Amino acid sequence: MYALFKKEISNFLGSLIGIMVVVVFLLITGLFLWVFQSDFNVMTFGYANLDSLFILAPWVFLFLVPAVTMRSFAEERRTGTIEMLLTKPLSDWQIVTGKYFAGVVLVIMALLPTLIYYISVYQLSLPVGNVDNGGFWGSYIGLFFLSATFVSIGLFCSSVTNNQILAFILSVFLCGFLYLGFDLIYSMALFGKVDLFIQQLGMANHYSSMSRGVIDTRDLIYFLSVIVLFLSLTKLTLSIRKW
Repeated sequence: MYALFKKEISNFLGSLIGIMVVVVFLLITGLFLWVFQSDFNVMTFGYANLDSLFILAPWVFLFLVPAVTMRSFAEERRTGTIEMLLTKPLSDWQIVTGKYFAGVVLVIMALLPTLIYYISVYQLSLPVGNVDNGGFWGSYIGLFFLSATFVSIGLFCSSVTNNQILAFILSVFLCGFLYLGFDLIYSMALFGKVDLFIQQLGMANHYSSMSRGVIDTRDLIYFLSVIVLFLSLTKLTLSIRKW
């Protein structure tokens, strides 16, 4: 699995799309937080916090993560190399997790440079250091789990087709629905007492909960459960190809 993991990392960093994901994420968040005169601009917001980053970042990852994962299995199926991969001395779980952790590492590489934003806000606050550390780190952890969940969904979508564009579209739709779809259903108030349960099925509810600075085990269990679910579905898709 480690060899596959290294190969995937090399493919990401050796391809234009891997580098572009990191660059585009930092460029978009940097421009909106520090350059563009908008509601997201930290300097015009008037408060020493990075709420704008954690509102904007999920939307950016909603498109960038599927762009990374769309080729993971779809390209291998299109070129026929998936058959070679499945005959190697690797279990289906090792193949899936090797590709998954490579995608997560790329997400971490995109997130780490944003710590500069935190240092900047920390220094700009009056007095220096007067920032909501709990809210920041809770949001940061929540953003990591959210993007890691997007990776698992993207892998599953890539495993069900040999068309990268279709995999991208399916992944964006599924990630978007799980992120906001249940909140939209909840806002319609169609199911009475069940509405609250429906809202809790969505990722936005748990992401917002972690953004308050309190890391609840229920939120962690939710994200981990969704990740395991989609990795299991990906593994099942690979297994079906052997039948």
